Amino acid sequence: MSQVDQPGDGVRRASWGGTAAFVVTAVAAAIAPSTFEPVALAVAIALFAGGCAVFGWSFVLVAGRSRTDEMELAQIWFLMGPPTPPEVRRSLLGALAVQVVVALATAGARPYTSLAAGALVPMWGLGLCGLWAACHATFPARAPDPRRGGSGLRSPHADQREQDP
Repeated sequence: MSQVDQPGDGVRRASWGGTAAFVVTAVAAAIAPSTFEPVALAVAIALFAGGCAVFGWSFVLVAGRSRTDEMELAQIWFLMGPPTPPEVRRSLLGALAVQVVVALATAGARPYTSLAAGALVPMWGLGLCGLWAACHATFPARAPDPRRGGSGLRSPHADQREQDP
């Protein structure tokens, strides 16, 4: 029996894929720096740059949704509260935690080397947390602002919320 992909599974796979690439290259560079340090540096920089791009993209998506949905920063970047299912929160924050621990451990094992660039890698995990929340989290609709006239904006997710039991 094959498992059906859930919304956002691609984001979770990307998070763990980047984490695995970082862990393998950073640990290898800590053990054999002359051989693997350039590769670890390239992976760390690529994940940081990719994380910055994903963070920016998710920020734009969240800005659009914030007009119609009630959101808090902790719900977006740290997946706190009911908008995020617990299994998604554990998976994405778990990958982020692994990135932080490996970055600190490998940079601490070889201080003053290019392994310090690994400290930038958690941007990958943080950006993907924001992307998952921006695209897949179910936030409550924003209450109408009584200071404004008219019906206001309607959330593209409102119809789904009204149909859910």
